[in-house]
Amino acid sequence: MKKQRQGGYTAEHARAGTREPLPEIETWPNQYPGYEIEIRMPEFTSVCPKTGLPDSGTITLRYVPDKLCLELKSLKMYMLAYRNLGIFQENVVNRFLRDVVAAARPDSATVVGEFQPRGGVLSKITASWSRKRGR
Repeated sequence: MKKQRQGGYTAEHARAGTREPLPEIETWPNQYPGYEIEIRMPEFTSVCPKTGLPDSGTITLRYVPDKLCLELKSLKMYMLAYRNLGIFQENVVNRFLRDVVAAARPDSATVVGEFQPRGGVLSKITASWSRKRGR
């Protein structure tokens, strides 16, 4: 039986960008408990793995640190590494969340991607993780 494809999209398109190496997100020791940090990155860019067209938008990260805080310059370098990476918008948001959680091990984290319209379609993707929920 042949693999069914939707609109010419393949499993390779779906996985694109989810495993490529990206710069390490560095951390530093947190000194205070119980607060939230919000970081907005309004100049995010990546590339659609199917069409090669650019995607751009704002990535907003909200997290409650536990023992570690994210170092902003390394987070910036991490974000810039997406510039030429072929990856779907949904995967951008989920990978960003996965990598932030792996680096800082926060109490909770949410990543929101608000992407500029392309062809009249605007998308907003939200992914969340919480130590309490374990995901």
